[in-house]
Amino acid sequence: MTSHTFAPSGPLSGTIRVPGDKSISHRALMFAGLAVGRSHITGLLEGEDVLATAAAMRAFGAQVARGADGIWTVDGAGVGSLLEPRQALDMGNSGTSTRLLMGLVASHAITATFTGDASLSGRPMKRVIDPLAMMGASFEASAGGTLPLMLRGASPAVPITYRLPVASAQVKSAVLLAGLNTPGITRVIEPVPTRDHTERMLTGFGAKLEVGEENGETVIAIHGEADLRPMDVVVPGDPSSAAFFMVAASIVPGSDLTILNVGLNPTRAGLLAVLRQMGADIEEVNPREVGGEPVADLRVRYAALTGIDVDPAIAPAMIDEFPVLFVAAALAKGTTRTTGLEELRVKESDRLAAMAAALQMAGARVEEHEDGLTIHGTGGEPLRGTPASAHVATRLDHRIAMSMAVAGLVSGGGVSVDDTTPINTSFPTFMGLLQEAAA
Repeated sequence: MTSHTFAPSGPLSGTIRVPGDKSISHRALMFAGLAVGRSHITGLLEGEDVLATAAAMRAFGAQVARGADGIWTVDGAGVGSLLEPRQALDMGNSGTSTRLLMGLVASHAITATFTGDASLSGRPMKRVIDPLAMMGASFEASAGGTLPLMLRGASPAVPITYRLPVASAQVKSAVLLAGLNTPGITRVIEPVPTRDHTERMLTGFGAKLEVGEENGETVIAIHGEADLRPMDVVVPGDPSSAAFFMVAASIVPGSDLTILNVGLNPTRAGLLAVLRQMGADIEEVNPREVGGEPVADLRVRYAALTGIDVDPAIAPAMIDEFPVLFVAAALAKGTTRTTGLEELRVKESDRLAAMAAALQMAGARVEEHEDGLTIHGTGGEPLRGTPASAHVATRLDHRIAMSMAVAGLVSGGGVSVDDTTPINTSFPTFMGLLQEAAA
């Protein structure tokens, strides 16, 4: 465990770049690996989860290499031409890689075995197995439908119309990927909108995909036996990583910070809307579209924030950003109320309980409810915890650690975080960027 005290350091200024978006990094490698020809990927997030996807695509016959300049080159194998992997595919801790790649294999005449670490091996795969089995794939899974798991693809697979029983972008994506090599049209019905990175990027790679509406529900149709063409992808900066700096620059007096190349997909940009409702000064500079994704540079200047009642309907578009929003609320004028956040109790930690305890220790006035927090802000005054430096338990949760690091910047005596190691799993450059912006 590595503890660290985050103390006030003056205004944040200059220009920073946050790591690439993980969801988009996975998909860029997969779709480039299915295209015929050479694609380049710039800004790929090079974390363990994404590297597991790269290794799997190599096992399926794609050539995937990282250049010295950090640009990845992928020569795709082509839809319908995947090779059978010679050994089991080790997915590490990546649920996204596993569920999407299962979809990929399901409509090819190959067999693949998926394994993962202890945490991934406890996670449910039945939600993907069910629709893929309807398309003709066969499975031998461990008890409870978990990894290790062997999948035999069907060729030809059968197109289906599948209504998602749970709101899951991973399940939706798995069915659409299986549909790529399935004759006819495969449809997914989505009662509740989820991240649409798959639809946007598949269209960019040349798949024929239609998104419509029936009875108030979204229907996504993909035309099978697709030929994907190569594309150069610039991965947008991760909005969940940018969130910590958006809040920090909004609450540290005198700040004027620009965050380059941030992905602003509407299914992910809830925090931006909520901060603006509170009075934040965030300007979208040079808005553009990259690989079907909306992107802009965000110029964030200090502003006096006012507490609001956060509409629970926006929760899915910012579920990971609530811990740092709670820090913004602690500095606002008046009261902020959040509801409908039961999902936060089953993340890497119980984020409602962890943030309530941490903020109270740092000197904020917080009430914890079953489904949210009520926070009475200081009106811009520094947080004054007792003792002078609050000691926060992060519970091995990277977002708690980074949120409380931001709280330390606006505290009277600093905030001491018990363990900064978890930050490295998702955002290894966080501490360096924070020092750079404050220098």
